[in-house]
Amino acid sequence: MQRNMHSFLRSESGATAIEYSMIAALIFLAIVGVMQSLGQSIVNVLYTKLISAFS
Repeated sequence: MQRNMHSFLRSESGATAIEYSMIAALIFLAIVGVMQSLGQSIVNVLYTKLISAFS
């Protein structure tokens, strides 16, 4: 039992998973930020092209 507890406490796989999830969260936030800043201008361009296509 003590040997199992010792190996559990020395395991670093949980720390690695947390690090990867933090990196993924930062990438997600960067993508959301870029989409928010560029999103409205892209929508305006597409809307203008659709209006001109149907006119």
